[in-house]
Amino acid sequence: MGDAVPVIDVAPLVTGIGDVDGVARDIDVASRDDGFFSIVGHGVDPALVARLDALCREFFALPEDEKAEIAMARGGRAWRGWFPVGGELTSGVPDRKEGIYFGAELEPTHPLVAAGTGLHGANLFPRRPSGLRDVVLAYIDDLTRVGQAVLTGVALGLGRPASWFVERVTADPLVLFRVFRYPPAAALGDDGWGVGEHTDYGLLTLLGQDANGGLQVRGTAGWVEVDPVPGAFVCNLGDMLERLSGGVYRSTPHRVRNTSGAERLSFPFFLDPSWDTDVGDGTYGDYILSKVAKVFPALADATATAPTGPARPGTGAR
Repeated sequence: MGDAVPVIDVAPLVTGIGDVDGVARDIDVASRDDGFFSIVGHGVDPALVARLDALCREFFALPEDEKAEIAMARGGRAWRGWFPVGGELTSGVPDRKEGIYFGAELEPTHPLVAAGTGLHGANLFPRRPSGLRDVVLAYIDDLTRVGQAVLTGVALGLGRPASWFVERVTADPLVLFRVFRYPPAAALGDDGWGVGEHTDYGLLTLLGQDANGGLQVRGTAGWVEVDPVPGAFVCNLGDMLERLSGGVYRSTPHRVRNTSGAERLSFPFFLDPSWDTDVGDGTYGDYILSKVAKVFPALADATATAPTGPARPGTGAR
């Protein structure tokens, strides 16, 4: 990685036209060396990204009591909704950010929802701004498509058929999408640390970020700033992909420090294995539930005996 994260044009993987093997080789090198790279040529409409950013800023500017109408406690076992600054833990330490958790939009009749399965259910959308629902769901669809395309390159880099992941691991992927707001350091009276050093639990993360930066990756030569590239998504590999690759690919530690003097928005999208995928010592569902419970321990305790299916608030769930 040196002093910069490599930028890879994944258009051949997305469109099926061009040097697919060459892109796979680039992904393979980045995945072996650092586990981080940025992607362009993904085909996501910049207007959709800009609209998502604008609407999320509108939401975060609302009074806290209005944002709390979609608080995570109202999401039940689906683990969806808003949390305030300090409401999420990384390695047991409260993060200096607020955020909203989203996922695949599932009806109560879906078998996993009906069974009360964690991380499955309906999203909680705020009353304001009213257009957030459609934009979030469109974004999730687009990023799912891009993530599956990137995984074809990962598969080829590992010497497997291009369809290996979608057929064996991500046929019905667990999709998790977050929007985080990091307040300016001055507003918190601290030195700007937003999230401490950590690795991601799952398979593949696609990160959109605004122009303010703050993401740092621990490379072989020390900590490297991941400067925002206009129109690009930062891609990093999670612990599960390191495991499934037999340790060939790296799940790299990273952290966030917002010293820009302005608020920072980031949009991490996680494409993970199907819920019932055998990951060697159980299913992926068992694995991810054990991990997520450490992030929101109070919520995990409160929902452990919750009624089957996600609770829906009387207001805001739209």
